[in-house]
Amino acid sequence: QVQLVESGGGLVQPGGSLSLSCAASGTIVSIYAMDWYRQAPGKEREWVAVITKTGSTNYADSVKGRFTISRDNAKNTVYLQMNNLKPEDTAVYYCSSGGGGWGRGTQVTVSS
Repeated sequence: QVQLVESGGGLVQPGGSLSLSCAASGTIVSIYAMDWYRQAPGKEREWVAVITKTGSTNYADSVKGRFTISRDNAKNTVYLQMNNLKPEDTAVYYCSSGGGGWGRGTQVTVSS
């Protein structure tokens, strides 16, 4: 059974940074594409970033240059480093495995 557990969310001021983690069990992060999504209040869930099984990465235009997705195969964990955060980045952030499965999300709030 696939289990994805996100952590690292919190409250941060505009311009600040957070690092999110997605710890996986029941699947192997290096053999599937792994994605980060987010959902802001009252809005649809939107795709944020992907890391493929070959290690290629891609980002939504809204976060390009500010967010970095990576993975640690030994820890079976995917990360999302978020820099220069903006209030519009406020959302619940979810990770998803190409092999199936979603986490429950972690709240990120960007506010002064």
